[in-house]
Amino acid sequence: MFRIGPYSIDSRVILAPMAGVTDRPFRQLCRRMGAGLVVSEMVTSDSRLWHTRKSSFRLDHSGEAEPRSIQIAGGDPEMMAEAARLNVTNGAQIIDINMGCPAKKVCNKAAGSALLRDEPLVKDILQAVVAAVDVPVTLKIRTGWCPETRNGVRIAEMAETAGIAALAVHGRTRADRYQGEAEYDTIARIREAIRIPLFANGDIDSPQKAAQVLEHTGADAVMIGRAAQGRPWLLGQIDHYLRTGELQSEPDLATQHAILREHLHALHDFYGDYLGVRIARKHVGWYLQSCSDNRDFRQRFNQLETASDQVNAVDAFFAARHEAA
Repeated sequence: MFRIGPYSIDSRVILAPMAGVTDRPFRQLCRRMGAGLVVSEMVTSDSRLWHTRKSSFRLDHSGEAEPRSIQIAGGDPEMMAEAARLNVTNGAQIIDINMGCPAKKVCNKAAGSALLRDEPLVKDILQAVVAAVDVPVTLKIRTGWCPETRNGVRIAEMAETAGIAALAVHGRTRADRYQGEAEYDTIARIREAIRIPLFANGDIDSPQKAAQVLEHTGADAVMIGRAAQGRPWLLGQIDHYLRTGELQSEPDLATQHAILREHLHALHDFYGDYLGVRIARKHVGWYLQSCSDNRDFRQRFNQLETASDQVNAVDAFFAARHEAA
């Protein structure tokens, strides 16, 4: 379909990096379900913080399919370059630079999408990271800092000149956060300005929407974020539609149950019983958000304290739905 450095990506569907979501269990699940590439949660460029429990989980990529793409975030060129080198040493095969996160705690540290206000600094970071490693470097941005300063085209041209291997663009500015609707005109203009692979991101929640966005922007692939939470099968549905033009139906109850059960076990195994149980709560909430009358179950589920109780509760929930069907 397209290449990132030496890697051929065989699906036009990419899983977006999402802090607190795209951990190793979710990445592996989404890759199996149809994503051509998955990108890790962002890791701080300050390697002095890598000893923390959170960072240790984010830096664990054992057993993952190639290519392994690791996202780094920060605002200092030298620290970003060093973070890239260390991640490559730890097994990263693609380094992704975060200039798209709108979170205050990231932007307040002059990182993420806050960098879009400082184009000279963007250039320095891009050049430093590309020069620091021998693996492909990709970049994720927004269309600009605010609607009045959409500088996405200039940033994209700067990225291509610096040697960035692929670019993902979320169709909102930092000021928009996740409010309103994503716009794709800026992404289309970026497509006209650069030749490197381009990924369109923002509000893509169905196979039809994915096809429409690709047609409008001319992008090489779509990047799926929030819509995949609780619906990892969406990635495969989009991939199938883009290849064949055929819509796949939603998985039946038995299939959804099996996927959720697999995800639960992976979370418990990866994080251990204590932390795995707590992280599983939000994922189960996402899986069941489309189910009617799930509020009481979710409240009870969030009080459970053991992995086995969680699995048993999910089994009972789906058994009841099968009987009612």
